[in-house]
Amino acid sequence: MKKLINAPDRVVDEALAGMAAAHSDLIRVEPPNIVVRKDAPRRGKVGVISGGGSGHEPMHGGFVGLGMLDAACPGAVFTSPVPDQMQAATKAVDGGAGVLHIVKNYTGDIMNFDLAAQLAEAEGIQVKSVVIADDVAVKDSLYTAGRRGVGGTVLAEKIVGGCAESGANLDTVTAMCQRVQDNVRSMGMALTSCTLPSVGKPTFDLGDDEMEIGIGIHGEPGRSRMKIATADQIVEMLMTPILEDLPFKSGDRVLAFVNGMGGTPLIELYVVYNAVASMLKGKGITVARNLVGSYITSLDMAGCSISLLKLDDEMTRFWDAPVHTPALRWGL
Repeated sequence: MKKLINAPDRVVDEALAGMAAAHSDLIRVEPPNIVVRKDAPRRGKVGVISGGGSGHEPMHGGFVGLGMLDAACPGAVFTSPVPDQMQAATKAVDGGAGVLHIVKNYTGDIMNFDLAAQLAEAEGIQVKSVVIADDVAVKDSLYTAGRRGVGGTVLAEKIVGGCAESGANLDTVTAMCQRVQDNVRSMGMALTSCTLPSVGKPTFDLGDDEMEIGIGIHGEPGRSRMKIATADQIVEMLMTPILEDLPFKSGDRVLAFVNGMGGTPLIELYVVYNAVASMLKGKGITVARNLVGSYITSLDMAGCSISLLKLDDEMTRFWDAPVHTPALRWGL
């Protein structure tokens, strides 16, 4: 294993210290390991928080700031954060208008966010939650009951963050998050496994000439393992289940998100995006907005995921709204 680390048990702490040093104008890191928007809490603004295991950077801490999250709770690598973190983050961003928890559909995340919400409500903070479950690859996995929460979470955090920044109340912000969840579908694939710092070897075996379609962001098994194919063929394997699931249809306007899993060069992601755009054009679906890059990763895994969000005018407006976070910035 070759990693730019000092010790496996200090990776998360040292990475958070590095984030705080690099982005002190945007965030602060507080005990017990929560990333908080520097000017939080904002009086009268709905607080928006999310969290999950580390190893998916820039999610979630890289999305804390103006127009996106107010706080993030990073757990150990591929391990849910604990309720104490989530409760502390909820209190840190409460400006009197309530707090929304955006929760990826993983058993540990749901259980711990639910407990944190109960603890916060006992202290008089109004909390609502929306579970993101956008992965069409499998119904259940090693970590979930139901679909996994993957790339759609990034899109939800940006759109919901824009909605909260506009001054919307908690019910409106929650409904916007649910609308994104109801209209986004994703699927991913892997060319290689990833290596956890604490383990020192790949989490699963994948032959040099093999790929896995429908892989999860923790290396969970997908739909099928097969010989490696061309980018165009891979895009068709991912896009067909996505398009059929909602379903998407001619005349729809979508946000197309091509995401790298951590070990994929940007040049390859643009090859994938070209195939995605071509396929959507052929089906009469308009790509109104797009995002290309590595935003929800799986450590050093080579591969990609594709997310499609069916847009309406309000979602588009909040997507376009200014954002200023360590990992996502525009409109300022």
